[in-house]
Amino acid sequence: MSASQTLLAIAAMLVVGSPVHAERIKDLAQVAGVRGNPLVGYGLVVGLDGSGDRTSQTQFTVQSLKSMLDQLGVTIPPGVNPQLKNVAAVAISAELPPYAKPGQNIDVTVSSIGNAGSLRGGTLLMAPLKGADGQVYAVAQGTLVISGFGAGGKDGSRIQVNATNAGTIPNGAIVERAVPGNPQGGSVTLNLHEFDFTTASRIVSAIDRTFGAGHARAVDGVTIEIAPPAMDRVAFLAQLESLDVSPGEAAAKVIVNARTGTVVMGGNVTVLPAAVSHGSLTVSITENAQVSQPEAFARGDTVVVPQSTVQATQSGGRMFKFEGGTSLDAIVRAVNAVGAAPGDIVAILEALKRAGALRAELEVI
Repeated sequence: MSASQTLLAIAAMLVVGSPVHAERIKDLAQVAGVRGNPLVGYGLVVGLDGSGDRTSQTQFTVQSLKSMLDQLGVTIPPGVNPQLKNVAAVAISAELPPYAKPGQNIDVTVSSIGNAGSLRGGTLLMAPLKGADGQVYAVAQGTLVISGFGAGGKDGSRIQVNATNAGTIPNGAIVERAVPGNPQGGSVTLNLHEFDFTTASRIVSAIDRTFGAGHARAVDGVTIEIAPPAMDRVAFLAQLESLDVSPGEAAAKVIVNARTGTVVMGGNVTVLPAAVSHGSLTVSITENAQVSQPEAFARGDTVVVPQSTVQATQSGGRMFKFEGGTSLDAIVRAVNAVGAAPGDIVAILEALKRAGALRAELEVI
């Protein structure tokens, strides 16, 4: 099987239309306000085996170290900058889950912001993590887990697998402050993950069938407002997110990645009657060097003269026809029949779109 046949076969298996099935509201939408909150912090990683920041080039690492030591009661004389190789300045990021309570643990990601060669074997010292409001919501500390590794020789040669200047600390932060949750009472707002009027309407119908008419109202294709019935709010939300709804079919779309040649076609893509012929042009350039030798007593110089041979060949493209209302399966079979390469497929789809025969949105990324 050719590369183009394999590519289109995979695309067909991924997106070919299948019978509409029911999905839980939990998978289609989320309750407004129930979300995580990003946290960020700054800290120092110590215990590195000579792979830390070069302090002569990263003065902020030295400043941070001196400030930390000063808070611990260790005073460094003015004008003295310690030249250390086992310390690195890092940025710390994490996400505070919804309804997280003080004392719970969350994972953190630690990334070098200086010129440290590796954070392997390092330990993050206690560092506060702040939210967008500037308040401290967690404190991080612990030993880093680095997935990558690297090794180098004295001659400058080096081999590396994955990144060694970033890592994680599982359960590396302790929550110190809770984010206020939604008040117990009032309306509930659902926000769909994807804009779709059909899905929003079907969710409203499913809610009204379960809890009674008039409890839900679609504001637009994304937002649904719900007046909860007189019952425990947690029990209501648990029952709400478990309701099954058949989402609306996705819009017909063709995604083309011009850099990699990847083409993905949705199951609702159709083509109006059209005939397509596509050939390929091959240009071959051959360089040959010839020596020009002057005749006797000509007082000339022997020189090397380049000679280029350029040939262009164009293979005859086979014409194939799309019938009206052609499905995705027929499109894949027709393009495979002519053995079109990924680049040729992109050109064919763009030409069909310009001709008004491609009934789908063509998105080139």
